[in-house]
Parts: sequence; structure tokens; C-alpha cells
Amino acid sequence: MSIATRASASLQTTDPEISALIERDRERHIRTLNFIASENYASQAVLECLASHLNVKYAEGYPRSRYYQGVALVDDIEQIAIDRAKQLFGAEHANVQPYSGSPANMAVYFALLQPGDTVMGMELSQGGHLTHGSPVSFSGQFYKFVHYGVDPESEVIDYDHVAALAGEHRPKLIVAGASAYSRVIDWQRLAEIAGSVGARFMADIAHIAGLIAAGVHPSPVPYADVVTTTTHKSLRGPRGALILSKQELAKAIDRTVFPGIQGGPHLSAIAAKAVCFREAMEPEFRAYQQQVVDNARALAEGLIRGGMKVVSGGTDNHLLVVKLLDREYSGKALAKALEGAGVITSMSTVPGETRRPAVTSGVRFGTPAVTTRGATEAQMQRVAQIVSTIAENPSDEAAIARLRPEVEAIARELAPVLPA
Repeated sequence: MSIATRASASLQTTDPEISALIERDRERHIRTLNFIASENYASQAVLECLASHLNVKYAEGYPRSRYYQGVALVDDIEQIAIDRAKQLFGAEHANVQPYSGSPANMAVYFALLQPGDTVMGMELSQGGHLTHGSPVSFSGQFYKFVHYGVDPESEVIDYDHVAALAGEHRPKLIVAGASAYSRVIDWQRLAEIAGSVGARFMADIAHIAGLIAAGVHPSPVPYADVVTTTTHKSLRGPRGALILSKQELAKAIDRTVFPGIQGGPHLSAIAAKAVCFREAMEPEFRAYQQQVVDNARALAEGLIRGGMKVVSGGTDNHLLVVKLLDREYSGKALAKALEGAGVITSMSTVPGETRRPAVTSGVRFGTPAVTTRGATEAQMQRVAQIVSTIAENPSDEAAIARLRPEVEAIARELAPVLPA
């Protein structure tokens, strides 16, 4: 086989072992229900960009200022992505090159802070993110993080406590946003707190970017100095990230992304981002995001009726966290049992956590992926009944086996969405 012939051969021909595994995982998605809050199914148009010849091109730098030749057309692609991001979110400046969410946050910290500076962020166990100051993350190792959390009773952010901490510690930066917080975030209040102590304000909207783009959740863009987000969660685009900022910070942000922490941009992903930004401007995208929230609320209400405890008593967005502090088994145990029935979730820490991060006392559910497949509130109620039944005894393998066909029946009612 010639080099040219081999280059055009299909994956099934070139590597049947990997091809078979991919096909098996595609079938797994179709036969199960994906409730992982950080996952979603991108459109065929987005996937076509990712698999395009753009994967070949190196283009270090920014549009009209590159270190390589042959970039005129990819300059146009990146500029379209930038312009659409700014339009979609109403931002002054956009950098579409970050490879993923953690490097995007790193770029902002490096641009705005010095090692050892004091920063405030949300406690991981109460809904925050690793890059918001966890000691196992670069963020907690490079900077002095002070963490805020939720009120022990209401389990929503205690803004008065945030203000008190800010007054005491005088941080250089306050970070807002979360990976397991189910309520609306008051960006304006947080910006006012930051302003009162002379701090910059950064919003990490990785989980809720799609809701914000559709107007289903308030936007931090009018209030924050910088906004970071991934593009593959509720925004339903490719794996990657985006940084939005005030114009005054544009040069510092751009210099930190490249050449500060990244090399050549992934142009196939940038093209896919441009497509997903356009898709997010369509009226049906707003209807989709509202259905995401409606489904999450229906699931939360059904779980509560089934005897489960939900952090903060419900949800305003795309996710919810079931808490198991009063149960003998862990979040990891329940998540594994649910997987056995075809309900795919992730374990999660909860406010007042008593178990190790490797086992946790909670399970996080998110509705973006199943909603992309066409799920409705009625199906969420059926799922809640299944989950509540399994939660009575996650070790009951007979019950799990009995419920698996019910989950598959719901999955068959939904669109497959994955390319064959």
C-alpha cells in the first residue's frame, strides 16, 4: 500500500482495534443516559470542523500577526470565531485559542497576578473547581487562596460572608463560578464586593456558558474584568475554551495565552468554536437551554419525591447534586450502581463533606446531554424513579439488572445524535 493510499484509508481499515472500541463506545452512549454535567453532544457541523484538514496547520500568533506562512484563510476563520464570541456574549475582547478550561484560567492568573498573591475562590467541596485554589492544582500552589462557600442551612452562596472575607484578606482577584453549584450566581454583588477592596473580578462560566448565551442565566460579562469558559459543556461546541475580557486587559491576556503558556492554536477546534457560537445565536438554542433547565428541575423534584436529598433543595440551572451524608454508602458506590443500570453520572463532594474526595458523599447529575437527545420532563420523572429505587440499596444487583431495560427503553426514545 502506497503512502498516499494509506493516508486515505478508513480507521476501520487502518486500525480495526481502535475502530471497534470507538464503535462500542458509540453504542454505549446510545443505549445509556448521559447525566454527566460537563458532557454534551456537539452537532455534525462542529464535528466536521474537528475532523478537517485544519488539523494540519500551524499558525502561532494571532490573525494578521503570525509566525508562519499560508495563514490568510485560517486568519479569517479565527477572526470570525473572535467576532462571533464577542457578539454572542457582548464582550469587548475575546481570545478563542485556549486548549481547555484549566489553561484558560491559568492564563488569566498569569496575566493579572504575581506568585503568592491572595485570591478568593469557591471551595471545591462546596461546588467550586480545582483551578479555583485547590491545593492539588497549580492555582493553589502558585497563589494564596482564601475560600468562600455556601450557607450551611440554605446551601447557597453567603454573599455577606464573601464580603467579610474580602474585607479581611484584601485579595488581588476574586474568582466566581462553580462546577457543582445549582443556583443562580449574583455576578453584580460579587463585582461590587471585588470593587470594594480594589480586587479584579473573574467569572468562570464553564458549566453555564450555554445558559448565559441563551439568556437563561444572568451574564457576568457586564460586571467582570475577565470571563473564562469551556466550549464543550452547555455551550455544546468542541472541546476547548474561551477568554472574554475588558479591552484594557486584551494585550495582557493574549500575550499570556501565546506565547506565555501555549504554542500553535488548534485551528480545527477554533473553526468548530466559530460554528458553535453561530449555533448558539439561533432561536432554537434558547429553547434548548430552557429545556435543559426544565429537565434539571423535573429531575430534582422527582428525586426529592423519591426520598433523596438534593443540595440547596433544587436547581436553577443545568445540574443538581444528590447528597448522601446520612447514607451508609458513598457517592462513588451510588454512581457505580447507577452506571450498572445505564444512568451515567459522576460522584461529587457536597457541603459538609465527611468522606474522602475519592469516594465523596454526593452524586452530580446534569441534563445538557440528554436534552440534546430530546429528553423531556416526563422522561426525567421516570429517571428519578429509577434512581430513587437504586438508591434504596445500591448493592442490590438484581434490582439494577431489572431496571436496566427501563433505562434502555428511555434511551431508545431519544435521538442517537452521534455520527455512525
